[in-house]
Amino acid sequence: MGATKNLIFLRILFYLWLFFGGFCSVKGLRPLRERSHSWSDEQWLFAKKNDNELGPFSAWNITGTYRGSWRFLHSKNSSSRFPDFQKSNGNSVLELISAPTKITGVHYVQGVIIFHDVFDNEHGGAQIRVEGVYVWPFRQLRMVAYSKGGELGQEDDYLLSNPYHLLGLFSSQVFQESPRDKIWKRKHSPIYEMEKHCNVEIAAQVSRVSSSTTDVDHDHYHLEGLMESPSVDDDGDCFSPMLLNATSVNIEVYYNKAVNYTLMVTFVSFLQVLLLIRQMEYSNTQSGASKVSILMIGQQGIIDSYLCLLHLTAGILVESLFNAFATAAFFKFVVFSIFEMRYLLAIWKANRPMSSGEGWEAMRRELSILYSRFYGILLGGILVMYEFHKFLRPLLLLLHSFWIPQVVTNVIRDLRKPLHPHYILGMTITRLAIPLYVFGCPHNFMRIEPDKNWCICLGIFMAFQASILLLQHYLGSRWFIPRQILPEKYSYYRRFNQDAVRVSDCVICMTAIDLTQRANHWMVTPCDHFFHSGCLQRWMDIKMECPTCRRPLPPA
Repeated sequence: MGATKNLIFLRILFYLWLFFGGFCSVKGLRPLRERSHSWSDEQWLFAKKNDNELGPFSAWNITGTYRGSWRFLHSKNSSSRFPDFQKSNGNSVLELISAPTKITGVHYVQGVIIFHDVFDNEHGGAQIRVEGVYVWPFRQLRMVAYSKGGELGQEDDYLLSNPYHLLGLFSSQVFQESPRDKIWKRKHSPIYEMEKHCNVEIAAQVSRVSSSTTDVDHDHYHLEGLMESPSVDDDGDCFSPMLLNATSVNIEVYYNKAVNYTLMVTFVSFLQVLLLIRQMEYSNTQSGASKVSILMIGQQGIIDSYLCLLHLTAGILVESLFNAFATAAFFKFVVFSIFEMRYLLAIWKANRPMSSGEGWEAMRRELSILYSRFYGILLGGILVMYEFHKFLRPLLLLLHSFWIPQVVTNVIRDLRKPLHPHYILGMTITRLAIPLYVFGCPHNFMRIEPDKNWCICLGIFMAFQASILLLQHYLGSRWFIPRQILPEKYSYYRRFNQDAVRVSDCVICMTAIDLTQRANHWMVTPCDHFFHSGCLQRWMDIKMECPTCRRPLPPA
């Protein structure tokens, strides 16, 4: 009887030990959390089954995009396995997707972590795919790295529809690095090997960020945690422990930035249309159109066609912003295809020698040559920028040198006032708007790091070209060239023997010419025909031929 009691007593002790030992072990595995509430406050975790009504805490949906920074816990990376981590800190972007599971209070998380500034002297970084659990009652996030197969996962669907990621990908492909460099960098990235040889573990705490704005419809969350990487083959850590800090990005603000950018592009395009109309009215005669450089207008047309293609591609890539980007692309298409191409044809016709026996077939053949050259240069420029993608900024400087052909044409042909001053100033300012936003705005929606020095160089370069054109307009096309090296120029105010010349009326205004007045009141052509100075200057703005005998006239 006593033995039976002792056996029952031992069983009770065993079960009590098993219960408390198991409970304490489970409790020891729980994430660290605040201890301000009692055990009675924790009973909701096991009693209630509705995921949205668990206890005193509300469920936080951490799905979204997070921007932040990374840095090594120590001064630098001490690992010899992956020495490519040469920098001690940088920027990071996290794309996370959270979905509820059958376990109450536990969400399954998938995502991608993109590390920028990993390599020295390079814009690119590395990325790693992660998955794990989010125990939202304790605000704890646990993730590990995993190698992804060929199938598309849930995070791929999210990335393919996230405008923040898509526009960042678009800007990196176009403005920062070529696809071939990106593929090579992916294969030679330390992260590429890390997924095979390292167990990357991330432990983070999730907290809500108090927003100073009145936007109460969108919650902002902050992630702060530690990333470690014990090696698979027990050769030590793959890299030193890394601290991660990131805050969620409000996609609505991102949308608004993109929409405001497209509104700016639309407004700039509208101003360029008005400036082109003003210039076309200023040079609406054959003589006025022949003074304009066809290379200058063609180069601006190529710039607008590139911008049209870029905005259309961005609209197709980001479906939710298609209307905004398509509107900007449409206005650029209008500027390029309607106004600039029309002006290009007018300049070509003005500079084309006329022949009385020429037929329509010859003109159509020359037009086809003109169009083929233009679109050949357009496609060739795309190939050049693709091949020399690392030199994109110098290529953009070269592309914005469209005033130089007009300056050279003015000097060679000694032209008088070919461009309206408003057109010169307006086009210079509007052409600077887009590149200064892309490479100068620190908070642009394309997430391109600002390059202050390049923006200053572009502004000075454009201002220098415009200032030379304006000085040519007011001081003469050859004002900066020494007279000693200039060819001899015909003077319309040359001296002549008044007794040997019989002067009649001016055939332009049909009034008498008084040779007793000052010499600058009348002009004489190389064919010895006399006209009033104002009459002949207005005539030469229309035609560079003598009103009396139709002989060609030299520049005034």
